[in-house]
Amino acid sequence: MSVFSTRAGVVLLPLLFAAGGCFATRNDVRVLQGDIRTMHEQGLRSDSLNREAIASLSGQLAVMDDSLRGLSTRLTRLQGSTREDLYNIGQLLIQIQELTGQSQARILDLRAELEQRNRMEPIIPDSGGAASATPGVSAEPPAPAAPGPAQLLQISIDQLRRGSAGTARRGLEELLRLYPTSDLVPQATFYLGEAHAAEGDLESADSVFVQVYTRFPRSNEAPTAMYKHGVFLEDQGRSQEAEAIFRDVVEQYPRSDAATLARSRLPSN
Repeated sequence: MSVFSTRAGVVLLPLLFAAGGCFATRNDVRVLQGDIRTMHEQGLRSDSLNREAIASLSGQLAVMDDSLRGLSTRLTRLQGSTREDLYNIGQLLIQIQELTGQSQARILDLRAELEQRNRMEPIIPDSGGAASATPGVSAEPPAPAAPGPAQLLQISIDQLRRGSAGTARRGLEELLRLYPTSDLVPQATFYLGEAHAAEGDLESADSVFVQVYTRFPRSNEAPTAMYKHGVFLEDQGRSQEAEAIFRDVVEQYPRSDAATLARSRLPSN
């Protein structure tokens, strides 16, 4: 800008003298030169201000860049920490589930053992009974009692785990027939559905799972049974019905493992 101004002054002076030398006085030349100097000084000040503004902006950009890098580092650390926390929580849940499963299995074992002991207790005949009224005739031993519900459930689950789904199914059906009011009926019904599924009869399995959560909605097996019904519907191509079931699992049993699985099958918003 200053070079241009100087050159402009140099060019303008001859033109002024050439165009109207008789009218241009020394005072006019001085005024013109003063204006040129003023313009030159203003250009210099403007250049200085622009350089200062550019330097200030560069400094601000550098600070912002450092801040962004710091935030990025913190975010990366936070993401890593979050993933680690989620992993640890998942491990704890697995341990809790394993302990819960072991506890339930242990309780079932104890109940089955108690039922077995009760079956093996000797029955003392009545001294005034028919056996003593007929000399020389020994009384027939009593028929062995049927296994209790815990024994039948334990045996059936063991058979199912060994791959003998048919034997497991028959044992569970016998349990439900002999002990329809037992507190083990919800669990036995659920495993009956599992036995049908292991035999490849998916429709019967689904029907049994529906019975579990409709007849025993407060049982431990209800959320898993409802989730399995949703999976069956999804496999049948009935996606809208399956989605409704998965939402019911989440709403009715939000803290269950089945709810976590159901959420993973729901469409993301």
